[in-house]
Amino acid sequence: MKKHNNINTYLLFITLFSFLSVCKYSHSSELLSLSELVKTLQPSVVNISTTNVVKKRQAPFNSPFESPFGGGQDDPFEDFFKKFFERGPQQEFRQKGLGSGFIISKDGFIVTNNHVIEKANDIEIILENGKKYQAQIIGKDPKTDLALLKIEPEEDLPAISFARSDVLDIGDWVIAIGNPFGLGHTVTAGIVSAKGRSLGLGSYDDFIQTDAAINPGNSGGPLFNLDGEVVGVNTAIFARAQGIGFAIPAAIAVNIIDQLRSNGKVVRGWLGVLVQQITPEIAESIGLQETKGALVADVTPDGPAEKAGIKRRDVIIGFDDTEINEMSQLPKSVAATPPGTKSEIILLREGKKKKISVLLGQLPEKIAKKPKIEEKKDVENDLGLAVQEINPIIQKRLNLQDSQGVIIVNVRRASPAWNAGLRKADIIVEINKKEIKDIEEYKNIINKIKQDESLLFLVRRNQNTIYVALKFYAKDKED
Repeated sequence: MKKHNNINTYLLFITLFSFLSVCKYSHSSELLSLSELVKTLQPSVVNISTTNVVKKRQAPFNSPFESPFGGGQDDPFEDFFKKFFERGPQQEFRQKGLGSGFIISKDGFIVTNNHVIEKANDIEIILENGKKYQAQIIGKDPKTDLALLKIEPEEDLPAISFARSDVLDIGDWVIAIGNPFGLGHTVTAGIVSAKGRSLGLGSYDDFIQTDAAINPGNSGGPLFNLDGEVVGVNTAIFARAQGIGFAIPAAIAVNIIDQLRSNGKVVRGWLGVLVQQITPEIAESIGLQETKGALVADVTPDGPAEKAGIKRRDVIIGFDDTEINEMSQLPKSVAATPPGTKSEIILLREGKKKKISVLLGQLPEKIAKKPKIEEKKDVENDLGLAVQEINPIIQKRLNLQDSQGVIIVNVRRASPAWNAGLRKADIIVEINKKEIKDIEEYKNIINKIKQDESLLFLVRRNQNTIYVALKFYAKDKED
């Protein structure tokens, strides 16, 4: 009986092994060739050729001249020669650019990257069959680097559709088709290496990372899954890196493209706060047990947040149904919510949880101007900072409404202030929740600093205010 059972077990093992081998071979054979899928997808991918006109001054006689005395800072005739020979006539030069795109409707709507067509005077679309069309820009969104074009084709075009990229898993196979280095309709394949990547390009970074080869010219092209759906728009690469490319997820692209198609622009929700990540030092300074949430560093006057009662130092931990663990989650969640929506904010204020209802506004377009000031020497203080009062000249140069606070004119490298992120031209308006009106108040607070004390600076940088936390050690007083 026992022998009979052993034989049955052995036969069962052989059967199972054979079944798994067949499954493995079958699955592998399916991935041996992607040719049929590629044949279906390629006609929907287009090459984009752009031309923009650049105006430059040409030196006389079309030849660059230099001072016979060698040039440089020590040459007294450097400025003369530079100015004289740069007075040549202004000429126009035509610059060419290459990119990729893909067709999303049979009547000629095409998706690409904003940076592919942003400065273009002429945009030419080249189909797989060689036909060429002039394209017009329907809309573009620099914040997510997406653009929508339109051509007028002679016949219906083969369109492809977006997938929900949030169903992607790390390790899933993907295919990229594009125009790298002008080599049209190049196909590469790889896997999803990571999701939710932030590259520091903006508030809405949320990239798919892939090892499918992506190169200059692939920008704006599609990233496909094995079902032939677009899961991402190829957008960025790391210079000199291999096997690292990035794509805008389809879940983001669909919303942006729909708005561009309907309105020619993107409308985003607006809360009216400047938020920052909570570091361990900041958490200690404001009495938090965790570094989760988005710290409110500033509130826009008369904005939705101020009207709802949100204040500086509030820590936002929830927006509607989204739990805010990372600071970057809040801008994305707010932007994806239509203006005029009544949303619920959950925040921590002085350690206590609070719910606030806020009516979202529409995100305005703002351009922050970078202040320029001349460095003035001053004795470095114990924190590695040199500051001075805001005089009328600085106030006018930085376009400040008042002279309150002190301005940082120098930061010693490798000092506590430098390591914490304080920089020249920052305006200190608070230290440990105490308002700084002038240099005297600043010195009074600084002189009372104790060993191992955590300091929380509120500084105005450009047109924003942020918190910076640092730890002060007594040994720095001996420098």
